[in-house]
Amino acid sequence: MRLYFTVPDTLQTQNGTLVRNFLRQCAVSTELARAVKFQGGGFFADGAPVLANRRVYPGQVLSFDLPPEAGGVAPQPDIAVQVVYEDAFAVVLEKPPHLAVHPTLNYPGGTLANGYAAWALQQGRSPVFRPVNRIDKDTSGLVLAARNTYAAPLLAENVQKLYYAIVEGELPLGPGVIDAPIGRRGDSIIGRCVTPEGKPSRTEYTILKVQNGLSLAAPIRSGCTLRPSAIRWPGMTSTAAAGTASGGRHCTAQSRPSGCRSTLRCRTASASAPR
Repeated sequence: MRLYFTVPDTLQTQNGTLVRNFLRQCAVSTELARAVKFQGGGFFADGAPVLANRRVYPGQVLSFDLPPEAGGVAPQPDIAVQVVYEDAFAVVLEKPPHLAVHPTLNYPGGTLANGYAAWALQQGRSPVFRPVNRIDKDTSGLVLAARNTYAAPLLAENVQKLYYAIVEGELPLGPGVIDAPIGRRGDSIIGRCVTPEGKPSRTEYTILKVQNGLSLAAPIRSGCTLRPSAIRWPGMTSTAAAGTASGGRHCTAQSRPSGCRSTLRCRTASASAPR
């Protein structure tokens, strides 16, 4: 893929600007610039080779090819990939539940990354998977991935995630707050629960719909962490939580188990795309 950048006519560029400085203004990282110089085909000004210590002037077009990449993870065509959106810089994938985003020690294969590698190769593209946001294995939702090394850091700067949760129990429609400490659950490494010995955690949410004993909730903010494991819905089946979950008032959960279960879904993953 070749990228093109036109030098603007500004006070800073009227007398020319060094290629290396202009690349920095175009958000080309030092690492990428070095890779283009030593592993790629170098830089071009109006189609002619140019060194990084030379000047370019208003109206000139600086261009370069992205350097070749090493192969990604092992492609697995049996893992279906659903593409929700794509352009020259980004691709948004629909991740089903019970599928890890990328290989780990516990899940060395059979991940979204493996499916993406197979899909990308079929499209004649790089199989390297660069997820900008990650969601837990059991959470369904959208995963934003960068299609090249230039786009990855730019997309990562402004990513915003919104989780929806389907929760047992019916809460009043509108905004609410749950303020309850979260700690480790038993001997689990990652499992968390509401416990007096836990760390302070505050979850702001909005109940969007209630039907058949279930509530559709959109967590707005978690004061502990943005990981979905910090989003807790204690007391959903009791009036202790439901009775004060309105008007922005605090909802202090009871320390006893409430029997509440929730299913999380990452509804959106938005970012400002490179231009």
